[in-house]
Amino acid sequence: MAASQIFNFSAGPAILPPEVFERAASSVLELRSNAHAADGEGIGLSLLEISHRSKDFDAIHTGAISLVHEVLGIPESCQVLLLQGGASLQFGMIPLNFAAAGRTACYVDTGSWSANAIKESKVVAETRGHETAVVASSKPSKYDHIPEIPTSLPEQTCYLHVTSNNTIFGTEYESMPEVEAPLIVDASSNIGSRPMGLERATFGYAGAQKNLGPSGVTLVWYQREWAAAQPPQAGVPMILRYKTHADKGGLYNTPNTFGALVLKLMLEWVRDNGGVAGMAARNQAKADALYALLDGSSLYKPLAKPGSRSRMNVVWTLGGAPAGEEEAMTKRFVKQATAAGFSGLQGHRSVGGCRASIYNAFPLAGVTALVEFMQEFERKG
Repeated sequence: MAASQIFNFSAGPAILPPEVFERAASSVLELRSNAHAADGEGIGLSLLEISHRSKDFDAIHTGAISLVHEVLGIPESCQVLLLQGGASLQFGMIPLNFAAAGRTACYVDTGSWSANAIKESKVVAETRGHETAVVASSKPSKYDHIPEIPTSLPEQTCYLHVTSNNTIFGTEYESMPEVEAPLIVDASSNIGSRPMGLERATFGYAGAQKNLGPSGVTLVWYQREWAAAQPPQAGVPMILRYKTHADKGGLYNTPNTFGALVLKLMLEWVRDNGGVAGMAARNQAKADALYALLDGSSLYKPLAKPGSRSRMNVVWTLGGAPAGEEEAMTKRFVKQATAAGFSGLQGHRSVGGCRASIYNAFPLAGVTALVEFMQEFERKG
């Protein structure tokens, strides 16, 4: 493969389909009318300079939300918001809005991002007075699998929080858990990648920068009736209340207008390419090719156990290297891979090894080329 052809395996922000790039780029120069229809007339203004309360942006904003329901399968009974602050802001907003003294916020610890959510719950608990319980964890085995959730949760559980896919360790829930308590799901890194039962989530959220667009916009959805039944949380700043944003139609403050447009374009692309079922077939083919190589190799060792393996983030080490040579061989592998046009394969610093992130827009051709490179590297030793 020519070095000029680069495949980006970065964990995020992730790549976008070429047609989405083109339509988003054109909007920076001049927005098209008809909710940014490709054949619409230019309005004479850039997306970056129109008012977020204009009819042109309203068409983008409402169109994006409509597609969230249509393409992702989020029920119409759910409020949908496009917020800022990333998924990390949701770690604190959730307990601020939905945890209360005398109740227990339950979490499943499957890696760094769920651990951060747990930390924020504990910080909020210092003033809210709720309990934070880790009801299941795969930390003792270095997060190599999705742990089983107990059949019974603590009394007065206000919600159970899970992270559906774990980018750093390469694990993923096969489907959304079915539990008695309200289920809160951080679906940042695998939303839209396949049918996964998102309708089971009482509350869900996802940073857009994996499968839904650029960084800077966060999709949030929740069951309206459930949220309305929660006790009021005195002392929560207005901007940190979901009701504040919902009451203003998601426009309480100036939204990320560019992010909303690209999210809309991405959902249109998913819809036009078979929907989430079509994405599932694409993503399964990519993941299967990589895991087949890893399982059949004496050099490469997958981190995640079968049954918990992510289709979005494939993580492995060069654990079959000669004694004392794994680190040096890993560095050589990454260096040679980068020179060959494979970018972003270095594993997360907390894990080491290698990681290939293969989100919706990543092409099968890139995985095929990587497999060939890895086979050749192993043969040469």
